[in-house]
Amino acid sequence: MTTVVLPEEMLNPIPSSAMVTASYPPPRSAASTANYKKLMSHADQLSKTCRASSWLESMRDSSPTHLRVDSDWSRRYPSALSRFEEITAAAMRKKIVVFLDYDGTLSPIVEDPDSAFMSESMRSAVKGVAKYFPTAIVTGRCIDKVFSFVRLEELFYAGSHGMDIKGPTKCPKHVNAQAQSMLCQPASEFLPMINEVYDLLLEKTKLIPGCKVENNRFCLSVHFRCVEEKRWSGLVEEVRSVLAIYPDLRLTQGRKVLEIRPTIEWNKGKALEFLLEKLGFDNCEDILPIYIGDDRTDEDAFKVLRDREQGFGILVSKFSKETNATYTLKEPSEVRDFLHRLAEWKRFSLKARLRV
Repeated sequence: MTTVVLPEEMLNPIPSSAMVTASYPPPRSAASTANYKKLMSHADQLSKTCRASSWLESMRDSSPTHLRVDSDWSRRYPSALSRFEEITAAAMRKKIVVFLDYDGTLSPIVEDPDSAFMSESMRSAVKGVAKYFPTAIVTGRCIDKVFSFVRLEELFYAGSHGMDIKGPTKCPKHVNAQAQSMLCQPASEFLPMINEVYDLLLEKTKLIPGCKVENNRFCLSVHFRCVEEKRWSGLVEEVRSVLAIYPDLRLTQGRKVLEIRPTIEWNKGKALEFLLEKLGFDNCEDILPIYIGDDRTDEDAFKVLRDREQGFGILVSKFSKETNATYTLKEPSEVRDFLHRLAEWKRFSLKARLRV
């Protein structure tokens, strides 16, 4: 072992008579204090600019305006129509449960969200699958609004991203009575807060042309589809300034829409699991859930199916993007065709079984 002896002047380099006490941080002159405040203000502004820029890029990414062709993506996520036989082969001797998003899936995305009407041919396709399989609409819209579009009593409706779930008013034979009477509203305590923020957002955004704030009961949607892109960053700052005093609410985004939801652990994936449980299929291995949706919020449901290794997620998109889905469809017209084929496949399967 080597001992190192330090000179006395290094152990005590400052004579005790010269030692003074000092506060920390050291006092600043008026000029240095002003410079410090200016620097911190600049840093704060830079941070806000970076956050706004990040949001703006994310808004652009989630709202593409031109088609990106990616043949590799098409191979990774093939069309559910071209692979229809593959899907039905997996469904043999299994109970199919169908989950459907609304906007962009059953109805085209339109400039006015109050005009997102479903076509009669799409209504016929949804009614067809509901005749043979338990079928649910899972949407960010409030239940009353989406029901006014769909007008089918035999469906389950999960509004507000699954935070408001009701059973069918006209129960099909393949749905148990317990499921018919279900009601799930895990975010009911947030209703007063949601209404309060809705009023504030109406006031904050009233001078932004094209902006529309929609109250979906347990969540809010700020639509910017008709807002000029140069105003997007200003819009998101107005929305974030309101939410700054509401830590129990969080901001997410979808296709040309900002979504405001309670911070509870609930989403479309949780809604899917809840519905499967109430239908009596929670621990069944002989079921095949099919979830069709077009937006980021549907990814929670796609991920649940992938993690369960049970069923298929089908993304509705013409654009290449990362997804937890297994298959794709390009637009609502293809969703309609897929649903028609699914109902026809089941009808012929039942006929064939009767002939045996």
